[in-house]
Amino acid sequence: MIDFIWNYTPWIWVAVTVICIVIESLTLALTTIWFACSACVMVFLSFTPLPFRWQLLIFIVLALALLIFTRPLVLRKFHRHVATNSDSLIGKSVKLLSAVTESSKGTVKVNGVVWSVQAAAGTPLPLADGTECTITALEGNTLIVSTKAAAQA
Repeated sequence: MIDFIWNYTPWIWVAVTVICIVIESLTLALTTIWFACSACVMVFLSFTPLPFRWQLLIFIVLALALLIFTRPLVLRKFHRHVATNSDSLIGKSVKLLSAVTESSKGTVKVNGVVWSVQAAAGTPLPLADGTECTITALEGNTLIVSTKAAAQA
């Protein structure tokens, strides 16, 4: 039995590598990719006379080390906020075209484009037509606005 495992150990690690890559490609969670990298290293280590239990231990330790120490770096690199032209709207003063109430969004016109608006948390409602507001955030295609009185409070 041991000879059987010994002869096919590189193929076991190749299979683990492929399975981890397939799982990663389906989830894109940046988790199993580190196990795939570790299994890839183990393909080469399996050609040494190292017993399978030590190979397994090295695989687990290497995979966990890669997961703990490199995943946060890669996440920071790939999950950056991409600034858009809409981000330049934050901080602008606008006048409401239609009122904002607790049950409905209002509208404003900025740079010739009509946007839906919603009041920021802590802004007293309702906001009447023509109220001067400041854009504080952008959520999807809705501008979040607050009045100057709410910003001072």
